[in-house]
Amino acid sequence: MSERWSPSSWRDLPIEQSPVYPDLGALAAAEAQLATFPPLVFAGEARKLKRQLAKVAMGEAFLLQGGDCAESFAEHSADNIRDFFRVLLQMAVVLTYAAASPVVKVGRIAGQFAKPRSSPTEVIDGVELPIYRGDIVNGTEATPAARIPDPRRQLEAYRQSAATLNLLRAFASGGYANLDFVHQWMLGFVKESPQSGRYREVADRIADALNFMRACGIDPESHPELRTTDFFTSHEALLLGFEQALTRVDSTTGDWYATSGHMIWIGDRTRQLDHAHVEYARGVKNPIGLKCGPSLKPDELMRLIDVLDPDNEPGRLTLIARFGADRVFDHLPGLTRAVKAEGRKVVWSCDPMHGNTIKSASGYKTRPFDRILQEARAFFEVHRAEGTYAGGIHVEMTGNNVTECTGGARAISDSDLRDRYHTHCDPRLNAEQAIELAFLVAEELKKERVARGPRQVVAAE
Repeated sequence: MSERWSPSSWRDLPIEQSPVYPDLGALAAAEAQLATFPPLVFAGEARKLKRQLAKVAMGEAFLLQGGDCAESFAEHSADNIRDFFRVLLQMAVVLTYAAASPVVKVGRIAGQFAKPRSSPTEVIDGVELPIYRGDIVNGTEATPAARIPDPRRQLEAYRQSAATLNLLRAFASGGYANLDFVHQWMLGFVKESPQSGRYREVADRIADALNFMRACGIDPESHPELRTTDFFTSHEALLLGFEQALTRVDSTTGDWYATSGHMIWIGDRTRQLDHAHVEYARGVKNPIGLKCGPSLKPDELMRLIDVLDPDNEPGRLTLIARFGADRVFDHLPGLTRAVKAEGRKVVWSCDPMHGNTIKSASGYKTRPFDRILQEARAFFEVHRAEGTYAGGIHVEMTGNNVTECTGGARAISDSDLRDRYHTHCDPRLNAEQAIELAFLVAEELKKERVARGPRQVVAAE
């Protein structure tokens, strides 16, 4: 890895999980066209997220990051975006109330189209086909033609991301996030849930607090922070040609930013120190995430931190732990100790999804909800024991009433999976399961708050 960096320097290094495009001319043409398009996000927004994540790194806020496994062209609709945004707001309200500190809201949305895969091919009905790598690369249809990587899909991914961002910004600033609507958020489509009583209790307490504030002259009309929210986007920066085309110089600082999303992350399969994905990510000034799986050793992690965050800048680097429920205690303590010993100011976040994927008896890929909860609890327990801050949760979830992960308050069984199994890739939590997870995390945050004692709450900017 050379000292000099450019948006294209990654092309000189080995790369993993890269699609093989049969028409390189068409690929170059698509990337050239993308390079003329406006940025999807702006450098100032990415800096704002970094400042908020710096609060998380210092233990003064909490990161909630969630969204689709892989976004779909066919399922892109205003209703789906609204339902996702609503559930993330519900989760954030539960966490904010429990932690008595700000929650930084980051969606896996408006760019989460590409997926790393464990194998380049799969066999369907006796026919071996190239693996589906996300709608930005190829199609889900089980035909050889659909599975050929098509660079024109990158242009469609850009357009869908732009439309999604437009709607998300409207929701965040146009009144949908008004805390006066908390009962609608907390009850709404989950009013028939077995856990609706818990939702109502939180909603009632927040409503009482708002009434008290209003009596003191503090209301959403005069205080916009009560009716709007900051909402940021993120995705795995897997398709580096797409990322390079949307890498721009910030006119105010002269720094390079990935304008495809506010935060990008490096996956567990592409975090090789001397490979392309680390090379690309080290040069952009966005907040960066790094997935940390069971094969990551403490010395390797420290070398990656040195490359990705050489200035030890709070908010720059988020370490996303994803081990599996039964392996957290084997791997996480060593990593946290190494990071703490070097005084690195990182955000620690828990991805309890990816290490807990199994094949069900009925043949569906699923994730047992009890194992997801077990990994989240273990994540908090390790950080309490090590004297470090468990700063975030990273989940694959949807606002739709799917049946993809077993368990939860409604006890989705193996036989239920076929009812509404809609994912094109990995199983997601449905709305009720996502909020149930938020309540569990809220309980852990309460323990953290009690253990730390009274402290001044610093608002996220």
